[in-house]
Amino acid sequence: MNQVTRVLAIRHGETAWNVDTRIQGQLDIPLNETGRWQAERLAAAVADDELHALYASDLQRAHQTAQAIARATGLAITADKGLRERGFGSFEGHTYQEIEDRWPEESMRWRKRELDFSPGGVGESLRVFYERCVGTVARLAAAHPGQTIAVVAHGGVMDCLYRAASRLDLQAARSWQLGNASINRLLYTPEGFSLVGWSDTSHLDRGALDESNDRVGHAA
Repeated sequence: MNQVTRVLAIRHGETAWNVDTRIQGQLDIPLNETGRWQAERLAAAVADDELHALYASDLQRAHQTAQAIARATGLAITADKGLRERGFGSFEGHTYQEIEDRWPEESMRWRKRELDFSPGGVGESLRVFYERCVGTVARLAAAHPGQTIAVVAHGGVMDCLYRAASRLDLQAARSWQLGNASINRLLYTPEGFSLVGWSDTSHLDRGALDESNDRVGHAA
């Protein structure tokens, strides 16, 4: 039996807060006009992938992106809270600069990627977030051996999946893209994830915003 699951890991389209570099975390921000356009282009790009299932974060920026794919493929969306962006506590709603100005010590711990640091003491630590989102995608992929699934989520989730597939440490500096509406292709077996292709934005004829390379996709 073919145990390999093909996973299209997709970041949601652009939001106004992506443009403003404002931390969204688990705040429920919708797509902007560009993001809705990106979602339609994305949907056309994956329509021929013979998807068997479509999963999405329940936050509307991901769910709205998945809705475009649902229209193009006829698949129903299964929402899963395990695909949500990292919870950023008191950082949510603030720009990178505001965080640095208002909470310089916490900002430094965040930029250093301290594994057990929780923003504002109430957000998720990087370690907990990684285990939650990678575990969720592994669970979903394991339910579809020999099939292809799409998972629509957030920049932070994409970052964790890249690290899981590439066997990279959580504290390693990021050098890979996390573009809005990007398609990232992975394989899953019971042994874990492996990388096929990353940050495909060829379906967009204007650039997709990327998180700054010294960040973890946390505003996604």
